[in-house]
Amino acid sequence: MYYEIHGQQTSDAETIVLSSGLGGAAAFWAPQLEALGAHFRVVTYDQTGTGKSPASIPEGYTLKAMAGDVLDMVDELGIERCHFMGHALGGLVGLQIAVMRPELLLSQILVNAWSAPNPHSARCFAVRLNLLNDSGPAAYVQAQPIFLYPADWIIDNTERLASDEAHALAHFPPVDNVRRRIAALLAFDIDDQLARIETPTLVIVNQDDMLVPWTCSHRLAEGLPNARLERLEYGGHASSVTDPDTFNRVMLNYLI
Repeated sequence: MYYEIHGQQTSDAETIVLSSGLGGAAAFWAPQLEALGAHFRVVTYDQTGTGKSPASIPEGYTLKAMAGDVLDMVDELGIERCHFMGHALGGLVGLQIAVMRPELLLSQILVNAWSAPNPHSARCFAVRLNLLNDSGPAAYVQAQPIFLYPADWIIDNTERLASDEAHALAHFPPVDNVRRRIAALLAFDIDDQLARIETPTLVIVNQDDMLVPWTCSHRLAEGLPNARLERLEYGGHASSVTDPDTFNRVMLNYLI
């Protein structure tokens, strides 16, 4: 699995592993690298079957397999303890790691994540799958900002989005990989295990998230014994991209 290491390189520096959402790209976290790199060794990675980690994802792929990929990576890097931050699907990876190997985690930050399926997100992903299946990757990529970003941010970033969409389409993963990754996140349900996850956790939720209802993060924060909720009013599903100054401030206030 392709990974990058940024920031502090000293032997005593704490490590934070960053896991992106459905797109799976390490580059998602570019707006956070400078802020985090001043304090931590930062590990980002392209998830299996995406970007620079090409693979054919099998039928029945699960979040447990995604978490296993991360555990293999940290073992290869000799990381015994680390912080973890995951966005959406990446947050589910963090929750799964907290169940599978809780001793690894110093803390975790879960951004617009969830612990069980909900009908609103299922409807959104059904629309995205229909676009992919019926109209192809170009339509899927064109619709993606509607689910991720606030409308005013989309208006103000037209040229950037055009460039991002061209890059995403040029590097679009195998369609079956996308389908199977969506199936894995839709099947994820860890509600009955939340009470046993004692990892110190910051749950960040965006009130204006159009893809994942903010109530899902409230449910997470209430179910995790050592969690704190931080509610952001603006930024959509990907406020780490659309409002990085606010996001980074909240992130660092928790970590340092």
